[in-house]
Amino acid sequence: MRRALALAATPGVPMVADTRRVGCVLLDDAGRTIAEGFHAGPGTPHAEAAALAAAADSAAGTTAVVTLEPCDHTGRTGPCTQALIAAGVRRVVFAEPDANPTAAGGQARLEAAGIEVVSGLLADEAAALKRVYDVARAEQRPFVTWKLAATLDGRSAAADGTSRWVSGTAARRDTHRLRALCDTMLVGTGTVLVDDPLLTVRDAEDRPLAVQPLRAVMGRRDLPADRRVLNSDAQTVLLRTRDPREALAQLWARGRQHVFLEGGPTLAAAFVRAGLVDEIVCYVAPFFLGAGLSSVADLGIGTLAEAFRPRVADVVVLEPVVEGEEPNVRFILTPQHPADHQERE
Repeated sequence: MRRALALAATPGVPMVADTRRVGCVLLDDAGRTIAEGFHAGPGTPHAEAAALAAAADSAAGTTAVVTLEPCDHTGRTGPCTQALIAAGVRRVVFAEPDANPTAAGGQARLEAAGIEVVSGLLADEAAALKRVYDVARAEQRPFVTWKLAATLDGRSAAADGTSRWVSGTAARRDTHRLRALCDTMLVGTGTVLVDDPLLTVRDAEDRPLAVQPLRAVMGRRDLPADRRVLNSDAQTVLLRTRDPREALAQLWARGRQHVFLEGGPTLAAAFVRAGLVDEIVCYVAPFFLGAGLSSVADLGIGTLAEAFRPRVADVVVLEPVVEGEEPNVRFILTPQHPADHQERE
C-alpha cells in the first residue's frame, strides 16, 4: 500500500478541482509486483485501469492494492470495478472508501462479483494524501499552500534587497518537489517586477518537468513583455485583482485545485488576513540579518494574544547537498480549518 501511496503522489501530475490522486499495485500470490499504475490527470485512465493495461494478460488472479475504493460509475472513463472484474482480479485491498456519492459503491459491486475485498489499510496515510481534494471541494476554491523562506529573525531579504539565496540548495530542491504536487503557482505583480521569477518546476539538475503548473500573477499592474513568467515554458494567466478571494474564484473557475503561493510578504499577508491559507511550508536558514524585508507584512495583530498560531504538523532538517552550505529546517504548519483566523478589519 505504501508503494501505491507513493505512486498516487507522483510529481508533475496535474490535478484539477474534481480529480483525485490514486495509485494501484497488482500483486501475485507470492506478493511480487506484476504491474503498477496511477491516475495521471483529468481524462486519463484511473490508477486501476493503468495498472491493468500494464499487466496485460497477467492480471488474472492478482490482488489489486489501491489507495481509494474503485469507482463504480462512468465519468470521463469507465468504472474501475468492471475493469477489475473483467480482468479476473481475485482480491482488492483499498485504503479508504470513496466519499463521492457519484463514484461510491465499488466494494459492493466487487463483492457481488465474488471478489474478496479488504478496506482500511493505511487509511490515515491515504486520508492525508486527499486533504487537498477534500478542502477544495468543501470550500469550493483551490487549496492554498503558502511557501516562504526566512532567516532566524524572520527576514526574507537583506536591507539592500538581496534575497538570493536565503534558503540552501536542499531547500530549493525540496520546494520544486512540492511545486510539482500543485497545479498552480501564484505570485503578485510586485514579485514578477522585482525578482523576475521563472515559476516552473525543475529537477535536481535544473531540468524542467514535462508537465508544468499554471503560472498565475495577481494584481492590477501591467507586466513588461520581457518578464520570464510570460515565456513559453508554461501557461500563464493574469488575474486582474488584488482580492485573494476573487483570485481564487477565478482559478477555481479554471478547474484549479491546489495553489502554491510564492508571492512576497504583502500578498502572503493578504491571504493570511483573509483566512485563505490552508498549509504553510517554511524554510528557515540558520543565520540572522537584523534588518531587511520581513517574510510577511502587517497582519493587523496588535497583541500577543491575537497571534496567528498555525499547528506544527512536521519538522525536518534538510542536510546540505552542496559543500559549504548549512542545513535548513523545514516546517510544515496547518492553520485551523475552516479558518479561525477570520479577516481582521
